[in-house]
Amino acid sequence: MTDGAKRGTFLVTEADTESAVLRDVNDGQVHTLSENPDVSEGDVLEAAVTPEPPMEVTWLVEEVIEQRTVPIERSPERPTKQARDLAAEQPVGELTRRERAGEGEIHVMTVPEEQTEAAASDAVDDETTLTQAARLGVDRVEVRAADGVVSVRYLPN
Repeated sequence: MTDGAKRGTFLVTEADTESAVLRDVNDGQVHTLSENPDVSEGDVLEAAVTPEPPMEVTWLVEEVIEQRTVPIERSPERPTKQARDLAAEQPVGELTRRERAGEGEIHVMTVPEEQTEAAASDAVDDETTLTQAARLGVDRVEVRAADGVVSVRYLPN
């Protein structure tokens, strides 16, 4: 890699035919690309980027190691017993994170019961959910909700 180059996992936060904006999922640094290397908003890239001379205010993708999408789906199933038990131990408005057996993570949020569906929809649409999935290296995300409990399951394939 050239001087100033950076290798990492990036979320494509904006993309058009001419350029794109990447955000490093680990440190939050934003990289505006001077050209679009055929990416779309919401893509996750494992890549190497380098500042474009002479001003080094825009970036170029030097190498794409992997490009993928991470689907975030709203499941009709209720949160698991483990998720419901975790929620029972925390006050409304709290979030608990737990590693899953094997790969991934589960996030359990308690919300006012009347806001359950809205909170589940927010979790599906929130860029933070996609950023966390990219950071964890998972292949899909499943959101479950019922009776004041929202679980976000970051899952391997």
